[in-house]
Amino acid sequence: MTHSHDHDNELDPMDARVRALETILSQKGLIDPGAIDVIVDTYQNKIGPQNGARVVAKAWSDDAYATWLKEDATAAISSLGFTGRQGEHMRAVFNTPQTHNMVVCTLCSCYPWSVLGLPPVWYKSPPYRSRAVIDPRDVLEEFGVTLSKDINIRVWDSTAELRYLVVPMRPDNAQGLSEDALAALVTRDSMIGTGIVGMAS
Repeated sequence: MTHSHDHDNELDPMDARVRALETILSQKGLIDPGAIDVIVDTYQNKIGPQNGARVVAKAWSDDAYATWLKEDATAAISSLGFTGRQGEHMRAVFNTPQTHNMVVCTLCSCYPWSVLGLPPVWYKSPPYRSRAVIDPRDVLEEFGVTLSKDINIRVWDSTAELRYLVVPMRPDNAQGLSEDALAALVTRDSMIGTGIVGMAS
């Protein structure tokens, strides 16, 4: 004989498992629930590609900041409050009409978390890590980025010591927009180099 039971638990199975594990570890004194809350809040609300977008928007609207970003990206980015895990040593590479920059980590998945958040799954995949270096033009086309043959593609290999931020070109019709409006145009992929910034609406 089967019985049906109504449950008021709105968590999906994986969330329920995580919650149960957190409860057990907290009861045993192995983790601090408050610390967990801080970590979750940080990755949900404070770390992500919106940080990098603010860096790009400031570089687009402030020539002095753009120059600083080119010369010392670590300091320029830190001045906006973005520093920390895997973002200690940064270099900004600027796209131009002649050169398109693209970032990969061929050995593992080094990635500037403090400005781009958690890396996308494809960034860590072996096919991307190998093909981005061997055939970057075709890889970009798979991302929907088709570049003319006269545009040079430069691939930068992130390491544990140095990570990169691509500063995409500002759309021609984005003159006069506020930094917030400019930041809204910038995507995570454009700061990796696997995307471009579309026209302002």
